[in-house]
Amino acid sequence: MLDLLTLTLSARQPVNDQGRTAQFRWHWLGEGMLELCPLGEYQQAVVLSAGIHGNETAPIELLNQLVGDLFLGRLQLNVRLLILLGNPAAIRVAKRYLEHDINRMFGGRHQDFPESIERERAQIVEQAVSQFFSTEKVHQRLHYDLHTAIRGSYHTRFGLLPYQGRPYSSELYRWLQHIELDALVMHTSAGGTFSNYTSEYWEADSCTLELGKALPFGQNDLAQFAGINRGLQGLVSGAPLPERAPDAPMLLYRVVKSLIKTDANFCLHVADETLNFARFAYGRLLMEQSSGNYRVEHPYEWLLFPNPHVAQGLRAGLMLVRMDETELPQR
Repeated sequence: MLDLLTLTLSARQPVNDQGRTAQFRWHWLGEGMLELCPLGEYQQAVVLSAGIHGNETAPIELLNQLVGDLFLGRLQLNVRLLILLGNPAAIRVAKRYLEHDINRMFGGRHQDFPESIERERAQIVEQAVSQFFSTEKVHQRLHYDLHTAIRGSYHTRFGLLPYQGRPYSSELYRWLQHIELDALVMHTSAGGTFSNYTSEYWEADSCTLELGKALPFGQNDLAQFAGINRGLQGLVSGAPLPERAPDAPMLLYRVVKSLIKTDANFCLHVADETLNFARFAYGRLLMEQSSGNYRVEHPYEWLLFPNPHVAQGLRAGLMLVRMDETELPQR
């Protein structure tokens, strides 16, 4: 059996970089990157990633558990699969990143950053995904990038759809419902995230998944993520998922404003302990700086990822409004 997490934490390579089980061929592509290909037919190419931020450990543990179940034969593999741990150097020191946020670098944006471990890693990750998705034609390309949030949230488990000019996959939308997400957010502009890259450059059906709050290895209660764990197992094996309970609908939001810290006198008028999806009423002053202020422009807006301590030029929060399922373009 290949222990992806142990190898990554120890910065070691496996004794053999490829092999075969009764179900699939596997190939170690490099640090934190493992490809598995079923011996039989398949219709989907799936990328599952975690550890883009090194201190977000629960998704890493979930993916490591998934790999173990596949190697032990507890799960059937019915998709071509790339498991990817995004920032091994940061994972080893339990930091979000070492020098720069790698999740702002994709789609070639790493060229705008100075030389760093993250810049080099972003290039390596893009190359691995490019090779994986371009190898052959499949019915569907999928990418789920698993994260945990810096702070607590009124919605413990939520997803973020990247902006895309084409409709979203109804199959992906159903899967997100079945894994018991509390909320789903639709981006309305492109960005440098990993999921935006796979959607824009490879037309993958992509989504960023936020699963609870960032905690150290060994402190995660993986039982909280039973829904996503079943979803991942069903995704790779083709097993059906149970229908979502009708009394717990997934709430939908769309982004209406990015709060960008452009000036040294930037001020975000929220308490440090503000939770994700905190609600603010019309007219509330949320952001002040020389280049312009921001007051809530809709009857209610919800704040996501508030962080007044980001560097100048970076996003200090997202403002959201609720939307109906009919507003989400699907195919």
